[in-house]
Amino acid sequence: QVQLVESGGGLVQAGGSLRLSCAVSGGTFTLSFMGWFRQAPGKEREFVAAISRSGGSTLYADSVKDRFTISRDNAKNTVYLQMNSLKADDTAAYYCAAGLRAGLWLRRSSLDYDYWGQGTQVTVSS
Repeated sequence: QVQLVESGGGLVQAGGSLRLSCAVSGGTFTLSFMGWFRQAPGKEREFVAAISRSGGSTLYADSVKDRFTISRDNAKNTVYLQMNSLKADDTAAYYCAAGLRAGLWLRRSSLDYDYWGQGTQVTVSS
């Protein structure tokens, strides 16, 4: 069974940095394109970043471009989200997701992902 476990969230001041990790078990990591999403209270879940199976291609939401970096280590079955220059608007629960469907790689829609983690909270104080 595929499981995703996020870690690394916390409270940080505006302008600070955090690095989120998502460990994937179940033997499918190298077959999965991966994504990070976030959801703030009262808002819909939104796309943050995605990375291809090899890690050679990435995609970002405009709101985080040039501040966040997604990466993956296929040897460790882990995907990361390095978040710099954090703003109060970045406050949300952050979720990683794995997609297995053939022919897909960088996806913005949550509907294209098959497995989800439980989320990790990021709070940015202004």
